[in-house]
Amino acid sequence: MNSYTSPVPIPALDATAPEVYREIYGMPMFVTIPTNDLAVSKDFWIRGLGFIDLFSAPGGQVTHLRRWAFQDVLLVPGAAAAEASALSISFACVLGQLDEVAARCLELVPGCTEGPEVKPWNSVELTVTTPENARVTMTAARPLDPAGPEAANLREIGIRHPADKMRS
Repeated sequence: MNSYTSPVPIPALDATAPEVYREIYGMPMFVTIPTNDLAVSKDFWIRGLGFIDLFSAPGGQVTHLRRWAFQDVLLVPGAAAAEASALSISFACVLGQLDEVAARCLELVPGCTEGPEVKPWNSVELTVTTPENARVTMTAARPLDPAGPEAANLREIGIRHPADKMRS
């Protein structure tokens, strides 16, 4: 088996986000989002959520957006959802990005964010409703103190902290 290094940094208060990954690869996962207005959607995803336009097909048939490696979104012309779904798509980010993303999104579409909110699974999450009514969750892992209550809660459900393995 080949070794693999995730683009997601180790959780830390000062974690640095990786650079946007601009290479072409076989996408293991992506989301396709129909939009009534490709230009408005593209602007929101780029200026608000921090994606880049990896490429746009001539004639406006598809815009391929990306943040980090394996964070791919295809915007396509079509009828956007009439309202936000209970389903959402989540993208990893670092803690230092959440407030900035929230501010940029709110500047573009007032009232489109919820949070950031600390979650019991040791992350902080910002939920954004995009112009096409997609629910996007930007999720940042928090550092986990192996002696803290969050680590104890995880142990209770069978998830061990890497430091536990070093002690056994």
